[in-house]
Order: sequence, then structure tokens, then C-alpha cells
Amino acid sequence: MKLIFQNTAFIFPGQGSQIIGMGKDLAVQYPAAKQTFEEADSILGYSLSKTMWAGPTADLNDTVNTQPALYVHSLAVFRAFSLLYPRPQPASLAGHSLGELSALTASGALAFEDGLRLVRRRGELMKRAGELAPGGMAAILGLDIPTLDMVCAEASAPDEFVQVANDNCPGQVVISGAKTAVDRAMEGAKAAGAKRALPLAVSIAAHSPLMAPIQEEWNDAVNSTNFSALQIPVIGNVHAALLTDEASARADIMAQMQSRVRWTESVNFMISKEINTFVEVGTGTVLSGLIKRIADGMTILPLGNPQDFADLE
Repeated sequence: MKLIFQNTAFIFPGQGSQIIGMGKDLAVQYPAAKQTFEEADSILGYSLSKTMWAGPTADLNDTVNTQPALYVHSLAVFRAFSLLYPRPQPASLAGHSLGELSALTASGALAFEDGLRLVRRRGELMKRAGELAPGGMAAILGLDIPTLDMVCAEASAPDEFVQVANDNCPGQVVISGAKTAVDRAMEGAKAAGAKRALPLAVSIAAHSPLMAPIQEEWNDAVNSTNFSALQIPVIGNVHAALLTDEASARADIMAQMQSRVRWTESVNFMISKEINTFVEVGTGTVLSGLIKRIADGMTILPLGNPQDFADLE
């Protein structure tokens, strides 16, 4: 399929899309991808690629490995694609949560090594936050955002807070916070008419105030990382708006740690700018599924393995 780049956005997945074998076939087929995995192993000082390709699953699902793995696969794909199709570039980039750092690297705002070190640090800090301030997350199906905001406000207490963490698509929202508050919000959501309220198997309350214990260290990590001008526009998670320069990129990924991922709004923003084709760069098709529920009539393509590349021919 021939892409019309002025109407195309590349989107980068976040945690939850990882799978054993991710990127292995790509490394065999494309030297640029193979080099990317080797570079990552060298930077990290251990074989992340071995964990990605052979497991065990428990190691891949450890957030300190999951986040770099998704980042490296996405950038291996993007580098291989950019060599095959050096011009033109996609009109927009966006990433879900962790994927925003992949998008910023693809935009030129971060060097690959700097981005990888920052992603690794992000995983380490989020894991520690889960140990310092354990919490919970839950998926709420079939309830709109205003109603769920009200439910979360009613379920929160001064020392037990819960909030919307991921506005993924209409009818699929994730809440995050203190476990007792999450439990109360799940019951409140059901009473308000939610179709389902499902606890997630995590102890990390991502995108909530329970990340506060590591916020200062995260800010320091972001501020000590070199950022450059964005060569491709990136839509940030926190405000669902364009990141226009290095300062706005830094601010967005710092604030993202405790803020809502506004994915529905981000996709609608891109559509308002005449984007009609979305290419999911890296592992899985989670974001593609969300976009199908956000808007009708979009062309949505995976780009993670050699067959996906062949299908673009």
C-alpha cells in the first residue's frame, strides 16, 4: 500500500504490548534493525535482545526491561523504515505513555542512546514507586469520562486518591491510585452504569499521584538529558497538543508521570489536522484497536515485522 505521508501519523505503543519474539524476525531481515538491537545491548550492558526474543516472560514483563524493549523495537522499525523510505516523513508522531519517548526519539528530539537511557531510568523509577507506594489500576468499560471523573472524586479521600490514568478510547478507560480508592471507584463505576470494572494485575499506580515519590528524580533525569529540536511534530500525552520545542517536550514527559494519558483526544487532534492513516510502529496492534473505536474510516496499518513491510510495497 502506498502511504500518502502528509495524511499519515506514526504511533508508538506503550507497556502491555510486549511479547516474546518481538523484533527477532525484523533483525534477521533488516541490517539497520539488527544494528539497533546490538547497539541497545551494548548501551545497557546486558542482552536485552535475548530477553525480548527468548524470555523468560517474567523477565520481559519486569518494567525495567519492558519499557526499553518496546522502545528499542519501535526504533528498530523506524530506522529500517526510514532507510527504505527516506523521504517524505510522516506528518505527525504520537505515543501512548512510554511510547511518547519513542515518538520523541523518532522526531529527532532525543538521540537513540539518550532516549534508551531515559527509558531505562523511567522503568527503574516506576518500579521503585510501586515498592514505595503500592497502588492499583483498573479498566472501566462503558462509562464516559465526565461520569468517571465524578466517580473517582467521590471515591478519593485526602490520603487515598484515584484518578483517570488512561483515556484510551470511548468506553475503555483505566483508573489508577491507592488500592482502596480504586476498589471504591470500581464499585462506584458499576453503580453508575459501567459494563465492567476489571482490576489489572499491577502494583504500580501509573499516571497517578502515587508516582510522586520518584517525581523529583524523574525530573532530574529528564533535565540532565540532551534534547534537540523536533524534526517531526509530536502530539503530547498530557495536553493532547503539539510539542513545539525542546522545552515543551521535557515538560510533557515530566508531567506525564502523574497525569492522564489523553489518547482519545490526541487521536482526534490528529484527525482534525487531516490525518487519515495511522501506522503502529513496533510491537502489537493495541493502539490500532483503540483508534478503530475512536473514529470511523481511518486506514490503520501495523509496522513491526518483515511481513508488515512487505504489505506496504
